[in-house]
Amino acid sequence: MTDNMQAMAAMTRAPILDPAGSYTFSKYAELPFDTADILAEFDVSLKNASLQLPQRLPIDSKSLEIELQENLTLVDPASEIARREALIFPILKTVCKFMQAPLKIEYPVRVNPRLKGTFDYFIPTPQSLVVIEAKNADLAKGFTQLAVELIALDQWTSSPVPILYGTVTTGDTWKFGLFERQARVVHKDINAYAVPNDLNRVLGILFGITLSIPEEGA
Repeated sequence: MTDNMQAMAAMTRAPILDPAGSYTFSKYAELPFDTADILAEFDVSLKNASLQLPQRLPIDSKSLEIELQENLTLVDPASEIARREALIFPILKTVCKFMQAPLKIEYPVRVNPRLKGTFDYFIPTPQSLVVIEAKNADLAKGFTQLAVELIALDQWTSSPVPILYGTVTTGDTWKFGLFERQARVVHKDINAYAVPNDLNRVLGILFGITLSIPEEGA
């Protein structure tokens, strides 16, 4: 199918969301539709790529690695609460503590009835970061939710940064994405990183995003 034919098909496709309906962010992870089709409802496209994400590692991560390994020996991260307490929160706390930045938990955002809910975690630095925990440890569905939250953040924030970043995690696996605001494209990283094995990589990306000086001109 040519690009023109795909564009025509998209134009004639029936809406999959109720225009008068009300949707929370977490609801999008429950819908049976393809991520690209859901994003098309917001005039946003989806691209899969090996992303070249910002990276910086301004700390020695050894103590955090030991803490995570100890947590995993003490706690079975089978439940969402266990994953949050044992893996996700210690990593994000480390980032925010170094930066002296707040860590917003269950942060409420409302743009309109189709874009509302809470960000599981939100780090409001000049180059802010949205972090969500994949419900039922489903990264694919979790990324759909993350993508919609980035679309909401685009409309909600007054920041002029051209790119918005986010990550979805099960605690032991992290996947990143970004939203090109002007082009209206969500990019999904085809790579995933394991914790604690890839801890330096995950920390490096988290610091790289939140410590970067954003370019204006969205």
